[in-house]
Amino acid sequence: MSDAPLQLLLRPVERFLATESASGVILIVAALVAFAWANSPWVELYGHMQHVEAGITLGGAGLHLSLAHWVNDGLMAIFFFVVGLEIKRELLVGELAGWQRAALPIVAALGGMVVPAAIYAWLNLGQPTIAGWGVPMATDIAFAVGILALLGPRVPLSLKIFLLALAIVDDLGAVLVIAAFYTSDLSLPALGVTGLIWLVALAYGRSGGGRPSVFLILGLLLWHFMHASGVHATVAGVLLALAVPLGRPHDTEMLKAELAAEFGGTDFEDVEVRLDHLENVIDRAQSPLHEYEHALQPWVAYGIMPLFALFNAGVTLGGEGGFGNVVTLGAFLGLLIGKPVGITLFVAIAIALGVTRLPSGVGWAAITGVGLLGGIGFTMALFIAM
Repeated sequence: MSDAPLQLLLRPVERFLATESASGVILIVAALVAFAWANSPWVELYGHMQHVEAGITLGGAGLHLSLAHWVNDGLMAIFFFVVGLEIKRELLVGELAGWQRAALPIVAALGGMVVPAAIYAWLNLGQPTIAGWGVPMATDIAFAVGILALLGPRVPLSLKIFLLALAIVDDLGAVLVIAAFYTSDLSLPALGVTGLIWLVALAYGRSGGGRPSVFLILGLLLWHFMHASGVHATVAGVLLALAVPLGRPHDTEMLKAELAAEFGGTDFEDVEVRLDHLENVIDRAQSPLHEYEHALQPWVAYGIMPLFALFNAGVTLGGEGGFGNVVTLGAFLGLLIGKPVGITLFVAIAIALGVTRLPSGVGWAAITGVGLLGGIGFTMALFIAM
């Protein structure tokens, strides 16, 4: 049996991994620049950059936020939209489709969230700082996959897919934590309007609608009212992603007929024109979900995430932020120890109970290694901390 169909199915995953690997390097550079800037003589300029106000005014109404808020609440909503698309795709047709396939990364992610949060909460017990228990819960997918990719072909693809699925489940957990525990006072009228807009988006997606302009308008409205409701505005990105249809918007038989007509004859003089038409037909065969994910992924990986790192990774050394501080210590130990222990322990328990099994070619050393990579909690950790 040829490996061609398998390679065709895994090609989107490999492309995604390649994008995450390259973006991880850019993310590290942006974080180092922010860290160096915040600990340099120009630290006041760094703070000024974060707090510069910018806004949009339409008629008598408007919204004015600092640049840091526009990055964290606005641009990061696009990041969460892409995360939502990934979660929906994996749940319906990917590594999380069906309980047998989803059990391992779900159990691993659960252990990787519960144990770090418990370590942080234990160290901050009885203190107001216990509210930061969500900081060490999430895995940074760009950093983790980027580091794993440095090992090259020595790492089996099944392990890379496991890490990818684990990080996606982890992101979903982080989104739920943000929505449930890290929101300000709720405005029920604004939340009600948000719900109505989401229902409209769901109905449009269910009907097979996939126009980017429609989802853009619905997304802006959803973001605005979510922001006004008190729930973190980035959750709007995930909600909108769940409305994007995964089914093919065009008639498959019609596409087959076009391909047959294109290559059914014997006149192949204008090959370039034929290939361009073939590419167009294949593009139209993609679902809106795949189309949006592939279009936005480079912008998120190479633009939004580095900007987020630049605006948020400027941690100043000294003062009360050292390792003697229970907040820093709780987050550090939660990520460094809680992640690998939680992931490995929960996977071991699930396997002992017969709930799941290890992927082919993956041993316990590899699972522990993935647990250590899961301890890289840069993006979501900073996001929840902010």
